[in-house]
Amino acid sequence: MLASQQKGGYVLPEPASCPLARAAAIVGSRWTLLILRELSAGSRRFGQLQASLVGISPKTLSDRLKTLERQGIVRRSEHRGAPVRVSYELTVKGTGLLPVLDSLRTYGETYL
Repeated sequence: MLASQQKGGYVLPEPASCPLARAAAIVGSRWTLLILRELSAGSRRFGQLQASLVGISPKTLSDRLKTLERQGIVRRSEHRGAPVRVSYELTVKGTGLLPVLDSLRTYGETYL
């Protein structure tokens, strides 16, 4: 195992060599799992996401959505009209994370 960081006495694996570390690098940022939770119910516009995620700044939401889009987890769609409306939805890769969200939800209900 290659060491990339040491935290609390533990040596963390290089993300490239560990599937769990690679996944955590994508979804481990603050707000990301909650954004995925909101999108699990279907397509949402930016304003809808911001309203349902109390306390998130527009910049943070925008940054997280762009990261998820680059990773192929979220699809951004523009809709014609004035003004142009943008919506976000999970891709197939994004829906693959739903069992992880369900497991975390169950853990939280059971132990926290």
